[in-house]
Amino acid sequence: MATTGRNYYEILGVSRSATDSEIKRAFRRLARELHPDVSAEPDAGERFREAVEAYEVLSKTETRGLYDRFGHAGLRSGGFRPTPFDLGSLADIFSAFFGDDVFGVATRPRQARGADIAAEVELELEQAATGVKREVPVQVALVCEECGGDGVEPGQTAVTCEECAGSGRIQHVSRTAFGEFVRSQACPRCGGSGRIVEHPCPRCGGSGRALEERTLEVDVPPGIHDGQRIRLSGEGHAGLLGGQSGDLYVLVRIRPHPRLVREGDNIYSTVDLTMTQAALGAQVAVPTLDGEVELEFEPGTQPGQTRVLRGRGMPVLQGFGRGDHRVLVNVAVPRQLGEEQRRLLEEFERTAGAETYRPDEGFFEKLKSAFR
Repeated sequence: MATTGRNYYEILGVSRSATDSEIKRAFRRLARELHPDVSAEPDAGERFREAVEAYEVLSKTETRGLYDRFGHAGLRSGGFRPTPFDLGSLADIFSAFFGDDVFGVATRPRQARGADIAAEVELELEQAATGVKREVPVQVALVCEECGGDGVEPGQTAVTCEECAGSGRIQHVSRTAFGEFVRSQACPRCGGSGRIVEHPCPRCGGSGRALEERTLEVDVPPGIHDGQRIRLSGEGHAGLLGGQSGDLYVLVRIRPHPRLVREGDNIYSTVDLTMTQAALGAQVAVPTLDGEVELEFEPGTQPGQTRVLRGRGMPVLQGFGRGDHRVLVNVAVPRQLGEEQRRLLEEFERTAGAETYRPDEGFFEKLKSAFR
C-alpha cells in the first residue's frame, strides 16, 4: 500500500462521484506529467507510483466500493496489494492499463493476465469473531499440463504469422493534410498472438488452459465484517502465453445471530427479567460470543438499563483489542394473573408509598453528599 495513506480521489484530482471516464482521463494526465521520463521533479517517481495505485483502486468497481466504505484499512483487509511497477517506459505503463495501441504504435505480442474469479463463504457470528479456515471449491482455468500452456499439440510447433510478421499487431497509415496518421490494431489473422497454431493441443483446444475443479483453503481473519472480500493473489484463471494468473476474491457473508446483533465492533443483546426479578434482584445467564455469562442484577433494576461487558465484543480487524457487549434490560410485566396473585399485588400497591419508588441518588446528588 502507499506509505502516505493519502486520499486516492485527491491524488487523481477528482471528486468521489467521478465517472470511470473522468478517472481514466485524470490518470492519463497525471501519468504524462509525473513519469520520470518526462518530469524532472525530485518526487515525481513517488507521486507517479501513488497515481498508479490510486487508479488501480478507483478504476475497478470491487476495490473502489471497498475503499469508499472502509478506506485503506478495508483494502488491506480485503487483500488488495498494488501492482508493482518498475517505472519502465510510459508506453509500457499505459499499455498495462489501456492496451497496446495507446500511442498508435505496434508492440510485440503481450502476455495476457488471467481473469479474476469469485467465490463466497458463509460464517456464523462466533466464527467471524474467532477467525476460521474454510475450504472453497472453485472452477479455474489452469495451464494445460499436456502442452504446458503453449496451446500446440506435443511434438508440433506453431508458425510465425505472415500477416504481422510475428508482432501480433498491424498498422494502417492514413495520409491527411495534417500529415500521416498511424493506427495500430491486433492482427486479425493470429488474434494478436503473432503465431498460427496449425496443430492445436487436443486437451485444451489450443487455448493453453484447461478448466479444473479445485478446493482452496481460505484463512478468514478475526473481526471480518459481512460483505468484505478476501483476496487470494494468483489463484484465479491462468494467464495467456505465460501471463500472470488472476486473483480469487472470496466474499464473506455472516449469518444473522438469533440473539446477538453486531454494530461495528460492538455486540448488542437483550435480557428479559420478570417484574419480581427486577424488583428483588436476580442472577441471569446471558449469551455472549464466548458462551453464556452469569450476570448479577441488583434489586430495583429498571427497564431500559444497560450493562456493558468491556472487551466482550468483536475483535478489531487487523488491529488490537475488542469492542464491548452491551446488554439491554427488558422487564416483562405479567399478562395473566390468578386471583391470589392479583390480591397480593393489590395488597402490595396499598402498602407501597413514594419511598418504594424513590430513585437512587444521581451523580450530582452523590457529589453534593460527598462535599457535605
